Amino acid sequence: MPGSASPCVAFTQLWLTLLVVTPVNGQHVSLVLRAPPPVFEGDSVVLRCDTKRSIAAETLTFYKNNRALELPHPSSELHIRHANLKDNGQYKCSRKSTWAWGSVISSNTVEVQVQELFPHPVLMARPSQPIDGSPVTLTCRTQLSAQRSDAQIQFCFFRNYQALGSGCNSSSEFHIPAIWTEDSMWYRCKAETKNSQVEKQSRAFKIPVQRALADFQTSIIPASKLMFEGQLLLLNCSIKGVPGPLTFSWYKRDVLNKETKIPKSSEAEFKISKVNISDAGEYYCEANNSRRSFVSRAIPITIKVPVSQPVLNLSTGKTQALEGDLMTLHCQSQRGSPYILYEFYYENVSLGNSSTLSGEGASFNFSMSTERSGNYYCTADNGLGAQRSEAIWISVFDMTKNRTVPVATGITVGLLIMAVGVFLFYCWFSRKSGGKPTSDDSRSPSYSEPQEPTYYNVPACIELQPVYSNDPKENVIYTEVRGTQPRRKHAVQESESPRSRCQMAEKN
Repeated sequence: MPGSASPCVAFTQLWLTLLVVTPVNGQHVSLVLRAPPPVFEGDSVVLRCDTKRSIAAETLTFYKNNRALELPHPSSELHIRHANLKDNGQYKCSRKSTWAWGSVISSNTVEVQVQELFPHPVLMARPSQPIDGSPVTLTCRTQLSAQRSDAQIQFCFFRNYQALGSGCNSSSEFHIPAIWTEDSMWYRCKAETKNSQVEKQSRAFKIPVQRALADFQTSIIPASKLMFEGQLLLLNCSIKGVPGPLTFSWYKRDVLNKETKIPKSSEAEFKISKVNISDAGEYYCEANNSRRSFVSRAIPITIKVPVSQPVLNLSTGKTQALEGDLMTLHCQSQRGSPYILYEFYYENVSLGNSSTLSGEGASFNFSMSTERSGNYYCTADNGLGAQRSEAIWISVFDMTKNRTVPVATGITVGLLIMAVGVFLFYCWFSRKSGGKPTSDDSRSPSYSEPQEPTYYNVPACIELQPVYSNDPKENVIYTEVRGTQPRRKHAVQESESPRSRCQMAEKN
């Protein structure tokens, strides 16, 4: 046994007979303490105190390290059940002498050295710092003594004193399919013989579980993130560093940050046969392993749609305007991806432009003038080719010039009517007075000084001279009638009668 001088010495100690010569009826009596060969943990040990002659068991006493042991009942044998390291020590037996009062007869001393069947196990985790959701293998390591290699040991595993699995078994390993950050607890294991006579536990061991960092790999076909309407879009998502099995889901985030889960997208590949403008947005995939969800980075997809032919409208809806009117042109394309640049033209001369993100088009305001009568149109362009609207003809009138036509016409007609009325009144008055001219001597005043005739201011004798004026820009002929009054002459020089003057006017 370990600790003894040599096997021979041990054998001698085990079987040495300590002879104590005592005269009992003229004979000698001896006590011998016998012990078994090497002792291991869990073994049952019997120490027997023998004599050549039968001795009453009540007279025997067993000692360990010179301390008397109390037995449940008198016996010549000392039983040690399930020996362990605490049972190590020096044992002997003794009896009282029957012929000498106070005399004690002792046996030989036997040293019992209990050997370990196996050392305390050590718990190990592989990997020692697992990633969130990855598998872990626990190993409970120990080694049987070479002299008891045939012994059978079973192992148990615990998490915070809660047994893992279905209990103890012969395997020194325990497999955890997936360990998570909330499973970062204290683990330990226990090794024991099948009859549970020897059991030993490992020290508690905390497994640090690290949060998983998903390594997403996303690909897109075509490689460009700028696509044209009608093209094929193929997205693929793969992930590393996260244990499976995994399920994938695809999501789309539009310009308003509204997220929509795409139906029928439980695969790592997502396909749109023909994209349109509504498919524009940011796409990302989500991988789920029933315990954790991992999200990839978003892939922005831009769908370019050429603009349709724009439509040009007027705010008033009329193609005629007056000088100084405020006119609003509105240009809009029904289709086309943003941004759309709208530009307005007058007779191929740019008036201005405006870009917009919305599909409501753009407007242009300006004040009308006669110089701006002509064709107006607009163009729309989003980088995929400009489109031109139909031209609109707008006519502009200057009312300050057009008002002279009715005014001049009214004055002319009024003067003509007045002249005809005065002439008819004069003729009627002349006939009523006997047909004599007012310049007759009989009707003249008696004073010798000549005086002007009383008919001098008769309007009928005013000469009317028409004046014609043509505007080269207009097709209208303007007529203006001007009245001229002759200078006054003395009555002696002016011998013509009013009637003759009227007749002259009629001839003219």
